[in-house]
Amino acid sequence: MKFRKILALSAAALALPLAAPALAQQPALHVGATVTDAQGGTVGTITSIDGPMLILHTDRHDVRLPVTAFTPTASTILFGMTQAQLDAAVEAAQAAAAQAVQVGAVLHDNAGAVVGPITVLDAATATVQIGTNVVRVPRGGIQVNNGALSINTTLAQLRAASVPAPPPAPPAPPAPPTPAH
Repeated sequence: MKFRKILALSAAALALPLAAPALAQQPALHVGATVTDAQGGTVGTITSIDGPMLILHTDRHDVRLPVTAFTPTASTILFGMTQAQLDAAVEAAQAAAAQAVQVGAVLHDNAGAVVGPITVLDAATATVQIGTNVVRVPRGGIQVNNGALSINTTLAQLRAASVPAPPPAPPAPPAPPTPAH
């Protein structure tokens, strides 16, 4: 009997060092977690996690960022920028993209593959030529990455969403001759 108690206590003592790290676990990245900067200011809230990327909602933007940009600590999840710095960086990127999104500019997918040229722009979308097909994408989803326009989707997904391009418009009829005076 005494041997069993010693064995049970020994097993429990061996398990304690293994359980201690689990008890002192750092906060994991999870939906709903508040992210702070190094000074303790709120940067935003994690609204979704998709593999190596997450969406962080600030006071003004939903920002897609790599999970490796965050550092869980004993009490919080840290990010290397303040909310104001992140908002300013997002707005600068949006301004750069707005200037770069022009008819004729070439769009790339999230892996850097060429999708095709932008053929038509309206206030909300860009129409992109993919071979003999076209696809409309939201202008807000187009970003400038390493000097190139890109969208966070794959070429295969864009091809699947594309439709045959409409035939070219017939040429305008010639203007009637002006009478001589």
